[in-house]
Amino acid sequence: MHRQPTANLISAFIESLAVEKGYSENTCRSYRNDLDGFVGYLSQAPARVTGRKQTSDQVKFDQLDTIAIRGYLGWLHRTNKKTTIARKLSAVRSFFKFLVKRGIISDNPAETILTPKQEKSIPEYLPVDEMFRLLDSIQTGSILDLRNRAIFETLYSCGIRVSEVVGLNVYDIDFAESTIRVLGKGNKERIVPIGNKALSAIRSYREMVHREWGISTNHNGPVFLNKNKGRLTARSVGRILDSLAKSCGLLKPVSPHTMRHTFATHMLDAGADLRIVQELLGHKSLSTTQKYTHVSIDRLMETYDRAHPRK
Repeated sequence: MHRQPTANLISAFIESLAVEKGYSENTCRSYRNDLDGFVGYLSQAPARVTGRKQTSDQVKFDQLDTIAIRGYLGWLHRTNKKTTIARKLSAVRSFFKFLVKRGIISDNPAETILTPKQEKSIPEYLPVDEMFRLLDSIQTGSILDLRNRAIFETLYSCGIRVSEVVGLNVYDIDFAESTIRVLGKGNKERIVPIGNKALSAIRSYREMVHREWGISTNHNGPVFLNKNKGRLTARSVGRILDSLAKSCGLLKPVSPHTMRHTFATHMLDAGADLRIVQELLGHKSLSTTQKYTHVSIDRLMETYDRAHPRK
């Protein structure tokens, strides 16, 4: 059997994720990091675990079995949470599936290994008053202030991912219909309603961009720009939000994903149908959306305990 360098196999796999499945750059980078970690483990693990001593530049994938994969999981358990282990196992399993498909190995040694059972975690979210306090605390005196107000009004109004908000272009916003066109995971497009406060904030921001930077409100470039007039990054949005949350006195850490959780929780608390929220969030599976119902059920039980005369 002709052996290809390990790095070439991983690169071919990552390319297939991007081209065939439409995975984002960040997701592909995560897969690569997980596989590099797996290969690093194989090159350090004793031969009794991996069958034979492996070298990182040319791993003998056809000689690996379930014992080798279990050894890897055991090694991960020392320093990683179950969610991290599950993600890394998923990356390895998908990689082996790719190798089988390409005829490089005959069987997937990770196929029968069960994913570690996950702890049920209730998503972090902000109560309505804290969410309003955060949004109302954002200044509007400069282009960047107006931009920040528009970004976070949009995140809370639509519940979209931070990658989706920074990916917005001017023509994606339909002011007449109060909707935005979003490109989600797997390059799947969806139309999402957007509220008047968020639209007003975007309009004010883009009008100042036109006045001070000379960029037309009809120019179909990125909606949200950095100080160098390029597209703002998701990482920058996270840093800005962290600073705003601290400055307005919020005690818990707040991330763009917290705002997405907050949107979903507030919608369900107000009586929105679970499947509608699933569509708005762009979740492929309803079970992904159902985790938000734990928060709402807790709220429901509190109300029941307070209000029912014969509990």
